[in-house]
Amino acid sequence: MAPAATKVLLSDLVSGIDCVPDNYIRPEADRPNLAEVEASDASSIPLIDLQGLFGPSHDDIIRQIGQACQQDGFFQIKNHGIPEEMVQAILNIAREFFRLPESERLETYSDDPTKSTRLSTSFNLKTEKVSNWRDFLRLHCYPLEEYVQEWPTNPPSFRKEVGEYCTRVREMVLKLLEAISESLGLDRHYIGKNLGKHGQHMAMNYYPPCPQPELTYGLPGHTDPNLITILLQDDVPGLQVLRDGKWVAVNPIPNTFIVNIGDQMQVISNDKYKSVLHRAVVNCNTERISIPTFYCPSPEALIGPAQGLVDHEHPAVYRSFTYEEYYHKFWNRGLRTECCLDMFKTPSA
Repeated sequence: MAPAATKVLLSDLVSGIDCVPDNYIRPEADRPNLAEVEASDASSIPLIDLQGLFGPSHDDIIRQIGQACQQDGFFQIKNHGIPEEMVQAILNIAREFFRLPESERLETYSDDPTKSTRLSTSFNLKTEKVSNWRDFLRLHCYPLEEYVQEWPTNPPSFRKEVGEYCTRVREMVLKLLEAISESLGLDRHYIGKNLGKHGQHMAMNYYPPCPQPELTYGLPGHTDPNLITILLQDDVPGLQVLRDGKWVAVNPIPNTFIVNIGDQMQVISNDKYKSVLHRAVVNCNTERISIPTFYCPSPEALIGPAQGLVDHEHPAVYRSFTYEEYYHKFWNRGLRTECCLDMFKTPSA
């Protein structure tokens, strides 16, 4: 058996350890401080029922979405149109993948962030000083036919089931983007038309049990660099959102998705909608799976505040930039608490 130090993935390292290795331990001032986290109740993050989005309650749902984007930057959705069986199947596929033998999983391993399909660990091994307590499989998934041949072939149904899931999530995202455009007072196709050819990635995050969860993070506080993120989590809590200066646990509600506003949406909305800090913590008893879908502009798309939201009283807060420029800066900076958005503000902002 190879010594633990040669294990490249966290999930293969953890079985033989009873304390957190030094390279995962956060400086004291930068630890989760789990005792101070506020417990979530159903009202802590808005739960929006999409059932009537195309019916008589359309205007009310648009108003709820606008309010959540403005005040919370996060909301949960139910009656979203994705069948419960599909949701369970995708969580099962992720579990099966991370339980494959090490040699099989490592066929997909890479520490090169530019690869469009890769299994890796932490966040960006090339830039970070302290590692994060997670392994992840990251996939590009739009246009599907360009990427599906790169995906794992084990578990055997992986490509078929993940492909179907990605397609359904994209359909849901496009409806949400219309609703968010409308909530900003823009033409409902505005956001969709300003993303170039569009891009979609997803990650399957695996957070193994951790012997000392108070010393490390699954992922430290960060905002998402993309446009909008659709998060599916299993029934193990771990997501926390910063609200009014306090971390709030967002405990899973079965058959819902969590929607969070990313940095590009904050730019398009000219700061009306907020991309909010969030983090993932770990626990000592149970593994956790989360599956975020990151919807984004294509690299060459030019992003800037919507013209309809800029006037004398609301000057443009950000300069225009390509998504490629933004993403490159975000990735190379690593997950820092201060927002990458500040680097793109106009001089007068």
